[in-house]
Amino acid sequence: MTPTPRPQPTRRRLTEAQIARSALRVGALTLLVIALLVYFGFSKHIPFTHGFRVHAVFASANSIRKNSPVRIAGVNVGKVTGIDRQPGGDAAIVTMELGSQGLPLHRDATLKIRPRIFLEGNFFVDLSPGTAASALLHDGDTLPLTQTAEPVQFDQILTSLQSDTRARLQTLLVDYGRALTLHPSPRQDATQDPAVAGRTAAQALNQSLRYSGGAFRDAAIVSQGLLGTQRHDVSGLIAALGKVTAALDRNETQLQALVTNFNTTMAAFASQAGNLRRSVALLGPTVANAHSALTDLNRAFPPTRTFAREILPGVRETPATIDAGFPWIAATRGLLGPGELRGLAEQLQPSIGDLAGVINGSLTLLPQLDLTSRCLSNVVLPAGNVRISDGPLSTGVENYKEFWYSMVGLAGEGQNFDGNGLYVRFQAGGGDHTVSSGGADQLFGNAAAAPLGTRPAYPGHLPPYRSTVPCYTQKVPDLNSATTGAPDATIPAATGRGQG
Repeated sequence: MTPTPRPQPTRRRLTEAQIARSALRVGALTLLVIALLVYFGFSKHIPFTHGFRVHAVFASANSIRKNSPVRIAGVNVGKVTGIDRQPGGDAAIVTMELGSQGLPLHRDATLKIRPRIFLEGNFFVDLSPGTAASALLHDGDTLPLTQTAEPVQFDQILTSLQSDTRARLQTLLVDYGRALTLHPSPRQDATQDPAVAGRTAAQALNQSLRYSGGAFRDAAIVSQGLLGTQRHDVSGLIAALGKVTAALDRNETQLQALVTNFNTTMAAFASQAGNLRRSVALLGPTVANAHSALTDLNRAFPPTRTFAREILPGVRETPATIDAGFPWIAATRGLLGPGELRGLAEQLQPSIGDLAGVINGSLTLLPQLDLTSRCLSNVVLPAGNVRISDGPLSTGVENYKEFWYSMVGLAGEGQNFDGNGLYVRFQAGGGDHTVSSGGADQLFGNAAAAPLGTRPAYPGHLPPYRSTVPCYTQKVPDLNSATTGAPDATIPAATGRGQG
């Protein structure tokens, strides 16, 4: 049976016109996306949305235009978005859009049109956001004409001056310029301060500028002080001044005498003008030093006040402490009398002299004790703690213990029961083998047999001894490096002698 062939799917072929229409749609969509991105990039604004808008009525727009900045304390917080004429009047309504950094605004906010700096050009709106005590301003609200202001232009100043006023102003400027540039005569210099003698008024004013910084600072401090520290200080001052003025009015005779005496006093000051000038010249450094001293004194007041508060309980207890201290003082006086500590001090005086000599001698003893202690700690005790490996004769304990074990064993081995002496005795033996102790001062003896050797082997010489080298600087001796060996082979065998 022949299988039925499966139907093949029909492939749809696009025509050239359909391909062209698809490419056109893709290109148009791409151009639209690019246009939107370019718009958002340059405008930085999303369509159909806006920030906080507020309107303000100005008597004149005064060259304000769209996109002119709106500033608070010199910081840009928005821009002008529109300028329209007020219906039924000549005023201008300026619409502004503010960012979040310019909010909140209050009902008593004020706006001024100010000129920008020379390099910026044009004008900007200077915004004062108002006080927190006033209600908030909402989006779209309008500030009235009474809360706005525009700058006075130079042409307005000139038009306000009439011809005779301008002529007088010109004369005033010319005379003022002459007064500033005129050199003084010797007669005029005779009464001037030496610092400005021979200088013009302009030069003297320029020289005074170096002192103006400190003067303005001190004047600001005085002005700040005149503001008072509490409410109604100024009103209290005026009220007190009124009382003083009323008192002066009631005592007119005394006031006349005061004026007369004041005139006499001023005449006396005038007669001492030179001394007064020198006093005033010295007053500046004195005031500066006094200001520094008063500043330090003012800083010291808070800790002094705290100390005074903290010491008050102790001051209150001082009388009782003094009363309680009288019995102790009486007992101490008796203790320090001739029959007590004073007599003991006289008896101890010779001992104190001897003790001083001992302390003086300890200055030499203590360094030697220090060297001895360091030698014991660094060399002797570590060497005594070494376990010596000696083959079948090894004990496995520290070598300092081996010494005491030998003493105990020797005492036990030599002990007897009849009191006739120890069992273990040492004496010189006889024999045909001569042995010597070696070294510079040799000791000789005879042995029945030749020595087998030493543990450790004798090297044939003594180690060098240097008294100028501190003991604690030496290394701990390596006791396990010594070898076991026969007698020194340097002695001729024909002699029949060996070293023990």
